[in-house]
Amino acid sequence: MRKVKIVIIVIVSLLAVIVSLQNTQAVETKLLFMTITMPRVLLLILTFITGFIVGLITASYVLRKPRKSETHKPAG
Repeated sequence: MRKVKIVIIVIVSLLAVIVSLQNTQAVETKLLFMTITMPRVLLLILTFITGFIVGLITASYVLRKPRKSETHKPAG
């Protein structure tokens, strides 16, 4: 099983390197009122990281265990 994980990591890493090498052209990206020129691979990486962070934050809210609220017993 360990060898399978290593092979998968190597394949995914190679694919990431190939995609990076194919996307070195500069692209213009509009962010609100600014236009930024950057390599396409940098834009892909920033988009991936942003999506990963948003996914982590969303998952933490969805999977959060509800706190035990203290119930007030009616007096009487």
